[in-house]
Amino acid sequence: MGDWTRVGAALMFLDVALGAFGAHGLKRRVTPEMLAAFETGVRYQAYHALGLILLGALRGPDGAAWCFVGGIVLFSGSLYALALTGESRLGAITPLGGLLFLAGWAFWALSRRGAGAT
Repeated sequence: MGDWTRVGAALMFLDVALGAFGAHGLKRRVTPEMLAAFETGVRYQAYHALGLILLGALRGPDGAAWCFVGGIVLFSGSLYALALTGESRLGAITPLGGLLFLAGWAFWALSRRGAGAT
């Protein structure tokens, strides 16, 4: 098991905890719009944490993995902070995380590492 697999597993653990917090702890404390933003952060964190697990298992490119981690921090993190604080300026950070997600997938698609390549 590679290091990225461990990072992905840790981020999935955090994702499940955050999902439970959103479903049970935030439901009555934030607006439906803010809850939806929080849930979007959780969903995209899960997608990319699973991507990290796969990258680690396939020994995929480190550049893609770093982009996924940065994307989780900026995209999901900004949505969590937005939902918890209501500070709308945090929404300006979210697209940067989305660009990192896109960069990670492009990096992986264009790489010779992973997906059975030697």
